[in-house]
Amino acid sequence: MNDYHSIGNYYVDSVLYEFIEDEVLPSLPLSSNEIWKGLSEILDHFSEKNELLLQKRKDIQKKIDEYHSTPSNQGYQEFLASLGYLEKQKPPFKITTANVDPEMKNQAGPQLVVPLTNRRFSLNAANARWGSLYDAYYGTDLIPEAPGIEKGDAYNPERGKEVIKQGRSRLDEWFPLTKGSHLDSVRYAIVNGGLCIELKDHSREKLKFPDSFIGYQGDCRKPQSILLKHHDLHIELQFDRNHPIGQIDDAGIKDIQIESAITSIMDCEDSVACVDAADKTNAYRNWLGLLKGDLQTTFEKEGNVIKRSLQADRTYRTPEDEQITVKGRALMLIRNVGHLMKNPAVLDSNNEPCFEGLLDGFVSSLIGMHDLERKINSKEGSIYIVKPKMHGSEEVAFTNELFNKIEDVLGLPRYTLKIGVMDEERRTSLNLHNCIYEVQNRIVFINTGFLDRTGDEIHTSMEKGPVLPKGMMKESVWLQAYEAANVRTGIRTGFIKQAQIGKGMWAKPAKMKAMLKEKIGHLEAGGNTAWVPSPTAATIHAMHYHEVYVPSIQKTIDETDPTMDMLEIPIAAPPESKEEIMQEVRNNAQGILGYVVRWIEQGIGCSTVPDIHDTGLMEDRATLRISSQHIANWIKHGVISSEEVKEVLKQMAEVVDRQNKDDSNYRPMAPDFKQSIAFQAASDLIFLGPNQPNGYTEPILHERRLQFKANQFSQTL
Repeated sequence: MNDYHSIGNYYVDSVLYEFIEDEVLPSLPLSSNEIWKGLSEILDHFSEKNELLLQKRKDIQKKIDEYHSTPSNQGYQEFLASLGYLEKQKPPFKITTANVDPEMKNQAGPQLVVPLTNRRFSLNAANARWGSLYDAYYGTDLIPEAPGIEKGDAYNPERGKEVIKQGRSRLDEWFPLTKGSHLDSVRYAIVNGGLCIELKDHSREKLKFPDSFIGYQGDCRKPQSILLKHHDLHIELQFDRNHPIGQIDDAGIKDIQIESAITSIMDCEDSVACVDAADKTNAYRNWLGLLKGDLQTTFEKEGNVIKRSLQADRTYRTPEDEQITVKGRALMLIRNVGHLMKNPAVLDSNNEPCFEGLLDGFVSSLIGMHDLERKINSKEGSIYIVKPKMHGSEEVAFTNELFNKIEDVLGLPRYTLKIGVMDEERRTSLNLHNCIYEVQNRIVFINTGFLDRTGDEIHTSMEKGPVLPKGMMKESVWLQAYEAANVRTGIRTGFIKQAQIGKGMWAKPAKMKAMLKEKIGHLEAGGNTAWVPSPTAATIHAMHYHEVYVPSIQKTIDETDPTMDMLEIPIAAPPESKEEIMQEVRNNAQGILGYVVRWIEQGIGCSTVPDIHDTGLMEDRATLRISSQHIANWIKHGVISSEEVKEVLKQMAEVVDRQNKDDSNYRPMAPDFKQSIAFQAASDLIFLGPNQPNGYTEPILHERRLQFKANQFSQTL
């Protein structure tokens, strides 16, 4: 065991061990012996329970398969209740989580999710608390590439004027004047403790709602910036008449910056490819750097070397001449893995990998202790952990027990560890009330996610019949019920102004005009946060939260429980047209291959992947689950044959090879498909899909990624 350190009945990979010893433990009030003894106790106490929960999943799925494949006189709802799959609902209650930061309870706004293994993305997400409204308009399709206002290679003043017009229009919507328009402003100043706006006709106006003015920087007569507030979100007007944009602005405004990504999830799960100790340590090291505030990275862009680090907080003078500070970074959460996977970063006495979720919980919390005194991230002294892929309240209760034990080992006050429960498994959706009940003292977040949730929906009812095409799935009864039940359960259990109710990702990073039009629906449905694919998208989505005040919407939502509508299984006769069937399968297969080839061969867990029409889609592992389960279902029910799918995979591999031809690190899958580990992994996801635990993709991906890494290592010897 030369590469491992013994701790009790376990062995910790030296890469992880030395990181914790040399980088994490210094300055913490815990000894090395206390830490390793604590981890050993946690693994001893929870590993068997974890195994039993996974076995229960298998037993339940086997009985559901039997129910759908053999005649039965028992009603479906009654059958699920007899399994314990459908739980008896707990009594009414309200969550009581304390020490919650305002970003989680008071402020509604966008949420970024980024791979924690990527330093640049992680820093970008942390710094995405503030975004330039001007850049968002100038650099995206919010303003069309019409003649004269194209982006071009250099700054286009005419496009800039259109940007300024759009920005001023937003100011009129959010901060109307007593008379006139921000479009006509020529000067902003602080007079007698209030904001005064001089217009082109030399009149001087005030804000219709004076309390919107929060503070300023610089000289009150010629401020460098002015801080405003609307719907609990800040907006900063920045002034500089010597700036290229300020020069063409009548009032000298060089930018309008708005609070954008209020919270960011640093992801150790679906958007990363972490299969061993080196991968896990990379993620943990970045989490440590974010919480200590010293994470940095450099990269080259357009021939220039750029250094990136965490943004500082922003300080202003109030109208009463006091000093206030506004956070410069998003509140950061960390997403651990679920209960399923194991990782060789820690081995048991039989040299078998230990449960990765137990390790994630412990190390995330240990590193989180660095913030408890500094309070760089959480001003309230909390550590925020998002827990995905739990099945029903028993598994949520298991996580709560784990968090209790971690707090005891680390000497933390009870409920220091806060939990975000991802509502992305069918058994959790049907029993969400009970799931929240089990963590009512530490829950801060629930959300919905179309991809994973649909993947589980398909796998759970695999034996029932052919499922709807993916596009039709979004209009299905069960999905509408799922989205509604999530919000209503959160409201019923006291989430308004107490915790986040989240909605899913916008997957088209280049289609910002469409996002601006459509994603407001997440707020109108009662979500007070929703996922976005980039900092720019966060800034654009933030505009929705100025249009809709979510707490007011939440108070009007009918609390009627639509949960039972989720039992409407989305099966239907397949399309009559063979071409429609083939097009659906091609689309799924191309998406699978385009994502898997980067995951297996480059270790990229999240990226913009061109679809079959060459439209870039932001993809993570959830994409594979829905697409592979969908094809597997259609094969099982004879909608398409295995041989036809094999041929489609080969055709789509050639498409993916073409799409990646300019990537110097890319290895083509065609024509020697047998030698391509990525191609074999994609095939396994489909043809072994019905037998994968709950339709998850991780077991196959991890096995194939480890195989690829081993091959690469052997070639270097």
